[in-house]
Amino acid sequence: MFSDCLLDFGLMSLLMVLAHLLRARIKLLQELFLPTPILAGFLALLGGAQAANILPFHMSEKGPTLEQYPPHLVALLFATLLMGKRVPTSTRQTIDRVGDTFFYNFAAEIGQYALSLLFGVLILTPMFPALHPGFALLLPAGFAGGYGSVTVVGGILREHGWDEALTIGYTFATIGLWVGVAGGLLLVNVAARLGWTRLVSSPRGLPPSLKSGFLPEKEQSPLGRETVSAMAFDSLAWHLALALSAYAFASLADRCLQTHVPQLPGIPLFALALLAGAILQKGLDLLRLGRYVDRTTMAHVGSSISDYLIAFGVASIKVSLVWEHAWPLLILSLFGVVYSVGLLWFVGRKIFRTYWFERSIFVYGWCTGVVATGIALLRIIDPQGKSRTLEDYGQAYVAICPLMVVVMIVVPAWVAAGHRLLPALVLLGVFLGCLTWSRCWFGWYKGPADAIRDAEKRDLLMGEPPSC
Repeated sequence: MFSDCLLDFGLMSLLMVLAHLLRARIKLLQELFLPTPILAGFLALLGGAQAANILPFHMSEKGPTLEQYPPHLVALLFATLLMGKRVPTSTRQTIDRVGDTFFYNFAAEIGQYALSLLFGVLILTPMFPALHPGFALLLPAGFAGGYGSVTVVGGILREHGWDEALTIGYTFATIGLWVGVAGGLLLVNVAARLGWTRLVSSPRGLPPSLKSGFLPEKEQSPLGRETVSAMAFDSLAWHLALALSAYAFASLADRCLQTHVPQLPGIPLFALALLAGAILQKGLDLLRLGRYVDRTTMAHVGSSISDYLIAFGVASIKVSLVWEHAWPLLILSLFGVVYSVGLLWFVGRKIFRTYWFERSIFVYGWCTGVVATGIALLRIIDPQGKSRTLEDYGQAYVAICPLMVVVMIVVPAWVAAGHRLLPALVLLGVFLGCLTWSRCWFGWYKGPADAIRDAEKRDLLMGEPPSC
C-alpha cells in the first residue's frame, strides 16, 4: 500500500514538473493565469481513469484512490498553521493597528457563508428543487476557503451522506482561482485609472516572473532561516518532521477517541492536527526551543502541502457530475463574484483607514481564490509592500483562523442535519456585528473613493507607511 501511495505522489510530482515547464513556455497558459498545481491536476484528470486511462494511479474496488489523499493533506497543512516563532506584541497595540483588517477579513469570509446559504434557500432551491441542501455551502468553502476548506466542509457533508460534495467543492475552488486573478486584474486597472491607488499611478501589470513561474536571480530570496545545525539534522527535515509529528499525534488521538469514546461526536482530523501543532509549539516554547522553529520555513512546508492538495483535488473531480450541475454551479459562482466586488466597493472603501483599495483587492484575491492570488494582485499596486497589508493580515489571521475552524466544523454538520436558514441568520448576524463594531470602534471613512486620507497624507510627506 505504501508503494502505491508513493507512486501516486511520484506521478503527481512528475505532472507538476511538466505543468510548470509548460506554463513557462506556453503564452496561452500564462495569460490564463493557471497555477501549476491546477494544471497538473487537469493533466492527471485527462490521463487518469476518467479519460485516457494511461496514468497508473492506484485503483481500489471503488475506483481511483486519489480522492483519499486530500483529507490527510489538509490535516497536515493545518498542523503547520500555528507552528513557528512569532514576534510578541501587546494585545492593545495589535487591536489598534489591525482592528479594521481583522473586522473586514473576518466579515468577508463569514458574510460569504451567510449570504450564500441565504441565496441557496431563497433562489437556488426554488430553481433546482432536487439540489442538495449543502450545495450553496460549498461556494464559500471553495471561494473564500480554497481547497483546504473544501476538503473539510465537503468531507463533513460526505460523512453525512452526500458523496458528491467534494467534487462540487473542488469545482468551486477551481472557478474561484481563475475569477480571483482575471477579475482582480480588471479591478486593478479600473482602480488605477480612477485614482483609487496610492502607491502606483498606473497599473504596470504582473511582472514576467509571476507569469512564467520562474524567478530571475534579482527576485530570488531565501526560503527561510536555518535553525538547526546541518551536522545534526537538516533544517528543512527538522521542520517537516515537526509537521508530521503533529499529524501523527492527531491521527493517534483520533483513533483513540474512536476506540475508547465512540459516543463522542467525531472531531475532524484537521482540527486535531491544528491543536496538536499548537501544543507542540507551546511545548517547545516552554523548553525554550520554540525559537528554533522558523515561521517562514514552516509556511513554505504548508504551501508545498497545499500545492499537492490542489493537484489531487482537481484530479479527483468527477467530470460527469460537474456537467450535471453546470447551471447551479454557474449561477452560484456569479453570485460569489458579485458579493466579492460589492464588498470591496461598499465596505472596503469605508472600513479601511489607509490604502483602502490595496487592502481590499488583497481580500478580494483570497476571497475568490487563495492567499497567493491576493498577494499577486497586491504586488501590482504595492510592489514594495508600503501599505503593510500582508503584515497586518498575518497578525489578524492569528485570531481569524480558530474562529473559522469552528465555523467549518459546526455549520456543515448543522446544514447536513437539515437546517439552513438558522445558521445563515446566525452568520449574517456575526457579519453585521463585525461591520457595526468596526464602525463604532474605529469609524468609517465618509469621503470620496479617490480622496487622500489624513494618515496617507502623513505617509506621503514622510515617505513612511502610517502606523494605523
